[in-house]
Amino acid sequence: MAGNSKSFFERLTGGITNQDEEAEEYAPSAKSSQRKETRQDLLNNEEEIGQLTVDMYQTPSEIVIQTMVSGVKQEDLDVSVTQDMINIKGKRQRARELSEENYYYKELYWGSFSRSIMLPQEIDPDQIDATLKHGILTVRLPKVNKEKIQKIKIKSE
Repeated sequence: MAGNSKSFFERLTGGITNQDEEAEEYAPSAKSSQRKETRQDLLNNEEEIGQLTVDMYQTPSEIVIQTMVSGVKQEDLDVSVTQDMINIKGKRQRARELSEENYYYKELYWGSFSRSIMLPQEIDPDQIDATLKHGILTVRLPKVNKEKIQKIKIKSE
């Protein structure tokens, strides 16, 4: 099962997938001989990039994307857009580090995050508006009106 990689959550929690259970059922000695990856091992590995959750909806004139980025400074956010895709990247940093034994719960996500979304329709990248208010990033993407007919003047030379 070396070709099947576990999700970040599965590696973080040590969760067992159905494939792991099947592998253990048919070859329990192979499973027990593998070293289990600990949470500290994960922290020592390359930094994992979290994925943002988003709401995306449309109005007659625009596509709107909202995501919670509480605790992220405006300068730590990067939003880039093409006509058919948006990329949101950032980093949430801890104010201070505590030793592991001082935590009762440690559930908040700290570190880099990103999200790339294919847009359902072509937008005008020159008219985008992004605002950050109360920890919610709102990106307004004006739709391109394909039904609009533009008359072109012909110049004579």
